[in-house]
Amino acid sequence: MKQKTEQHTFFPEESQPQAGRPAPLADAPLAERCRPRGLDEIVGQEAILGPDGPLRKAIERDRVPSMILWGPPGSGKTTIAHVVAEATQALFLRLSATDSGVKEFRKVVEKAQQARQRNNQKTILFIDEIHRWNKSQQDALLPYVESGLITLIGATTENPSFEVNSALLSRVTVFTLSLLEPAHLHTIVTRGIQILRKQGVKLEADADAVEAFVQVGNGDARGALTALEHVVNYYGGDEQPLHLTLEAAAKALQEKRILYDKSGEEHYNLISALHKSMRGSDPQGTLYWLARMLEGGEDPLYLARRIVRFATEDIGLADPNALLLAIAAKEAYHFLGSPEGDLALAQAALYMATAPKSNTVYAAYNKAQAVIKKKGYLPVPLHIRNAPTRLMKALHYGKGYQYAHDFADAVVKQDYLPDAIQNEVFYTPTNRGFEQKIQQRMKEWETLLTQREEQKGGQDQ
Repeated sequence: MKQKTEQHTFFPEESQPQAGRPAPLADAPLAERCRPRGLDEIVGQEAILGPDGPLRKAIERDRVPSMILWGPPGSGKTTIAHVVAEATQALFLRLSATDSGVKEFRKVVEKAQQARQRNNQKTILFIDEIHRWNKSQQDALLPYVESGLITLIGATTENPSFEVNSALLSRVTVFTLSLLEPAHLHTIVTRGIQILRKQGVKLEADADAVEAFVQVGNGDARGALTALEHVVNYYGGDEQPLHLTLEAAAKALQEKRILYDKSGEEHYNLISALHKSMRGSDPQGTLYWLARMLEGGEDPLYLARRIVRFATEDIGLADPNALLLAIAAKEAYHFLGSPEGDLALAQAALYMATAPKSNTVYAAYNKAQAVIKKKGYLPVPLHIRNAPTRLMKALHYGKGYQYAHDFADAVVKQDYLPDAIQNEVFYTPTNRGFEQKIQQRMKEWETLLTQREEQKGGQDQ
């Protein structure tokens, strides 16, 4: 790699852009001391940083595009930006959107222009939590990103489609980062233990203690390392040899969640208890098992997905609002996070438990699938086929189709199934909840069609 251009700190005061990357202090948080300083040290995100990953190739070739790094906390957004700072020959400046705005950005532009004029050096600007900048602040970036004066790296935990201006979004590449896998966190925690040892901490850790920190992290590297550091500090750091067991870690963290195995039998027992409590219309059991899983460290969005599934599988059209509320709860949690968002999940779960139940949608769809597997892909009846061309009309596509709105109550007797399954009945509503209205409506239609046929028969005689 070419010799890297020297970088300087241009604005030492708070909330000003800073250049370069100083070595972490000895008393810096463990997560900062463990931060990778090169591509080969980064754990996870193989889709974009693996050997053939697009971002890795761009960094290695020093052709970093303007980008948005979108991912959950602790997934490596800031680390990637720091690695770019180490690898690139560009001037690297940093801003935090929480305490900066257009005024600070203008100083970035000045330095970028100076670097371009002085030695044709490019400028990369890293903006952490870019979603916190409002529309006008984001608009200020546009001309400089578009002209290439500034290469933007924005980091966000929020969906860029909603939080980043469409004009800016069209000028950047969005790289999506995923939660780190347990194996990734295991490597990161082990690295943290090694760094503590190098800095004088006499530390040994049992395998189940390491696994505990992995579970506490729940996909967040910073969270796992912070938990490890807290436990080491709790027992006195480097003053005496420290042997960490699972029990010792649990005592220090005062967290029962590290004893919850999210991939083991207990996980499936608990989600089964929650689902069956909702199905059995028991709000007390529903709330208890939901709280057990949340307090145990379960991914709240996993629970949100299960609630959405329940709304379609066990309630269906008995209460069409159940699905709407389940989706709203998922969005509310995504917007609020924990702990506030936990209440949205609790509200949705209690709604499911107390709503009228029907599995007819679930059963009807399964029956339709079974018929397709048995009968194959039957042709669409000619009279309900689309006929946009003369040839199709000549082949009688659409011939004989009766437009429902031309008839009273927009109901007309007409065959909509292939002849081979003309008498199949997939959906039969129950008399519970809103399905009772659907059942009544279908009976009214049947009566109306029967009367219409009788009247037609009388006229033909």
